[in-house]
Amino acid sequence: MEGTVFDKIISREIPADIVFETDEIIAFHDIHPLAPVHVLIIPKRRIETIDDLSDDDAGLAGRMILAARDIARDLNISGKGYKLLFRVGHDGGQEIPHIHLHLIGGTRLSEGIRPVK
Repeated sequence: MEGTVFDKIISREIPADIVFETDEIIAFHDIHPLAPVHVLIIPKRRIETIDDLSDDDAGLAGRMILAARDIARDLNISGKGYKLLFRVGHDGGQEIPHIHLHLIGGTRLSEGIRPVK
């Protein structure tokens, strides 16, 4: 299986603005942000979609959400609020076959999410 852009970030083949890292999770600023704060939280082990999570991955998924909480606090957006989003599969808008949790905030968010200009 060919490496995704996320695999290359994990292996440091391409640079990223990393804001959080553990043995199993890495988080970095999205290069195409939808808001002033847009961070992607990903597991270092590739899991293609949320549908591919096993019951044994429940702890990992929970730690991704807790990482998002901690990052939001570190980036001073937790007080006013933020959005967490998993996109799943083609129709869900997932572009990279490696699960990633979007942490989006830093502004009042409408129902629709549009790219930052």
